[in-house]
Order: sequence, then structure tokens, then C-alpha cells
Amino acid sequence: MVMKPASYPKPSTSTVSLILLPLIIFILITLIVFPNESKLQAATSDCTTSTTYADFTERVKVKPDIRLLIGVLTLPGNYERRNLVRLAYGFQPEHSGHVDVKFVFCNVTKEEDIVLVALEIMKYDDIIILDCAENMDGGKTYTYFSSLPKIFDDEPYDYVMKTDDDTYLRLNNLVDTLKRLPRESLYFGLMTPCFGTKADHYMSGMGYVVSWDLVEWISTSDVARSHHTGPEDLITGKWFRDGGKAVHMYDATPAMYDYFQPPHLCYRHEFIPDTVAVHKLKDNQRWVRTLKYFNVTDGLKPSKLYHLP
Repeated sequence: MVMKPASYPKPSTSTVSLILLPLIIFILITLIVFPNESKLQAATSDCTTSTTYADFTERVKVKPDIRLLIGVLTLPGNYERRNLVRLAYGFQPEHSGHVDVKFVFCNVTKEEDIVLVALEIMKYDDIIILDCAENMDGGKTYTYFSSLPKIFDDEPYDYVMKTDDDTYLRLNNLVDTLKRLPRESLYFGLMTPCFGTKADHYMSGMGYVVSWDLVEWISTSDVARSHHTGPEDLITGKWFRDGGKAVHMYDATPAMYDYFQPPHLCYRHEFIPDTVAVHKLKDNQRWVRTLKYFNVTDGLKPSKLYHLP
């Protein structure tokens, strides 16, 4: 007996329509809501034309207007001052530059400093230790500048600043000023002396900025290497004069000045709103008055945890 294959009734036209209608609606919705979906799939199916996440972030990443390294020359044992400076720079208005503040000193030799400085580095990563004996005018500034091209050879800065731990910098004003200045052969600061011939001008050691090309020149120059002892700010100005460098000298007076004590001088006066730097903050009381004038603690929020007048 031969078995015939089972036969099934053919679906009617209305049945086919009921089955296909939801599928057609789904396709239409997909094309309307995701019009580029087919393009995306085509791109991702070809490894040679796909865009990686790294490529994307590189395109959209907004690069800072300038890169500035601020070296605060200090001593290994000045823990309280470093913490005060960290706080003072940590609560400043946003700016469009990339600014790194680093504390700079020579080789650490005391046992207590070796341990405590190591803790600071682990916590803050903001210390540069130079290969030199600690000194004020015995070449520390030269070692600082001449060491930087090797330390930051992978990503150099536009500008480098040398300053002291008794100087308060207002970073947003500093960045806004530097953005308008040349990025080569720049020597910026409080020009000293106030009166005199151009031949003897130099920037006060309270804080001065040099462009990266000058930093590289210092690191290789026989002029700087052979004459790096003496008053560091005066010596730096002499390097540039003797070497024919620092074509662009910019005097920041009156925005950079010493803390006021009578009488008035060209480099010593009361606080002004457009301040870039205040120097000679030798004790906490001077720091307090300076920070209070610039309303640094205005952002303190009320809390049940404390009560400050």
C-alpha cells in the first residue's frame, strides 16, 4: 500500500496578510527611527573602515589653550607651607589652560623628610626632586630649568614658570594673560628694576614665565651652564641678554607686586582686582588677608558639621 504525502490546506490571502502586516510595520518603524542603522552595520562589518573609540575621543577632545608648568621652589621640610599653597591653588575659578603646579627642591637627605616627602608624592604626585644640593642662589634655578626637557620630553609645555612658596598666583588671570602673548622667546614677569636702562632689566624672582624654547636653550647653553650662581632672578635675565634670547619681554606691573607695607613703591602696593601674583606672603596672617581679599572661601556651604563666623 502506497502512502500519499499528507496534504495541508493552503492559507488564504487574508491569512497571509495578517502574518506579513506586523513584519512590514516593524520594518517601516525601523527605517524611520533608525535611518542610518544600515550604514552603521555596513561600517562595523568592515574592520578596515571602522572607527575606534580612541579615534573618536581624539577628535572630540578639546585641547587647552596653553600648557603651563609652575615650579614652586621650596624646601623639603616646608610641609605646612606646601599644604597651604595646595589649598590656595585648589579653590580657584576654572580657566581654559592646562596648569600643573609642582613643588621643586633638591636631593632629600634627612631621614624624616625621606619618609614624609614619599607620603606626599604618593598622595599628591606634585613634587619634583632635582639632583643637586639644596641652595638658594647656588644654581638651583638653573638645575630646575635645565632638567625639564628630559623630564617632560614626551609632552612639553608651552610655558614654564619659576616661583616661590611665598607667592600667591591667581591662575585664571595668569592664563588669560599668557594666552595673548607669544609662545616663543617669551620672558614674562615683574620687570626689575622699575627704573633703569633696558640693558639691566630682569624679571623678579617672585615668579617669572619663560617659553619652552627658552627652557630648551637653557638646558644646552654654555652661557647658562658657565654662569649659574648668584641672585637667581638677576642671573636668569643675564643669560637671555648674553645669549641674545628672550626677544619678547613683558612687564606685568602692576598686576604682580609685593604684599603692601608702606611706603608705596612701583612693585609694592595694595591689592587690586586684576592681580596675577602677590609676593612676600611670609606668614599665615599675610596669606589669610590675601585669600580673604580675593574671596577664596565664599564657596563654603552651610552645614551642621561646623559653624564659622
